[in-house]
Amino acid sequence: MRYSSVIILGLLGLSCASADAAKPIEWAAIKKPLPGSAQAIGTPAAGCLMGAQALEPDGPGWQVLRLERKRNYAHPAMIEYIRWLGNRVQDESLGHMIIGDLSQPRGGPMSFGHGSHQNGLDADILFRLTEQPLTEGERERPDMISVVRGQSVDRSVWSDKLTRLIEIAASSPQVERIFVNPAIKAELCRSVPQSQHAWLRKLRPWWGHDEHFHVRLACPPGSSECVPQSPPPDGDGCGAEVASWLERPTLNIPSDKPNTRNVTLPAQCQSVIKTAGQ
Repeated sequence: MRYSSVIILGLLGLSCASADAAKPIEWAAIKKPLPGSAQAIGTPAAGCLMGAQALEPDGPGWQVLRLERKRNYAHPAMIEYIRWLGNRVQDESLGHMIIGDLSQPRGGPMSFGHGSHQNGLDADILFRLTEQPLTEGERERPDMISVVRGQSVDRSVWSDKLTRLIEIAASSPQVERIFVNPAIKAELCRSVPQSQHAWLRKLRPWWGHDEHFHVRLACPPGSSECVPQSPPPDGDGCGAEVASWLERPTLNIPSDKPNTRNVTLPAQCQSVIKTAGQ
C-alpha cells in the first residue's frame, strides 16, 4: 500500500507489547530471512516476520518487479496464495500478473513508500495483465499505468479481465481485504451484477491504488503474535459508503516518499532484527 495509507493503518493493532521505535533503514538493510517457523508478528503497519519465503521471480501466470529491492519476501501463506492466484489466471487465459512489493526479508518498516507491508501478509498486484513476460529492463523500470481518470476508471485501459482478476483474488477465504482506489470500487459496484456483490465487501476504498490493488491476508494459523484487524463492515460497501469517498479531496502522496514514521514494533521484533545471519 502507498505511504498515504499510514493514517488509518497506523492506528490498527498497536496494543501489543512494544520495543524501541523502529529504524526503517536498518530493516531495509537486512538481506536474508530469519530461519525457523513462519510467524507473522504484530500488524501490517507495525510488525515483522520470521521464517519468510521469497516469491520466485517468475511463475505460472506471474512476474515480480524490481527484484533489487528485496521486497519479494512474505509469510509462506502469501507465497502460496500468489502461486494459487497465478495458476487461476493462467487457467483462464487472462495473461501474466505483475507482482509489486510484498515484504522485506524480515518484514518491518520500509525506508520509503509503504506504511504497511510489515508482517508478510500484504502484496501489491498491478492493474495490468500482459500477453508476454516483461523484459528484464521492463521488470526493473516498469511503466506504472493508472486505470483511473478523475473519479472514474479510464476506459482506455480498464477491462473485463481486470474485473475478473480482482474477483478471483477476492475469492480466497484467506483474503481479508483488498484495497483499491475509490473510483475502482465504484465501477465494480456498478458493473458487477447485484446477485454477485458478496465479494465486494472485501474491497476497501483508499486513495492511491490506481495502478495496483493491495491484497491483505488474515492472520495465518500458527502466528500467535499476529494482531488481526476487525472484519470489514457488513454489506457490499456500495451506495453511500463508496460515494462518501468520491466526495473527499484526493490524497496523492508519492510512492517513493521517505518513510519517516516513528513506528513502535512488538517486543519480539527486537530479536528478529538483531539475530545474526543478515
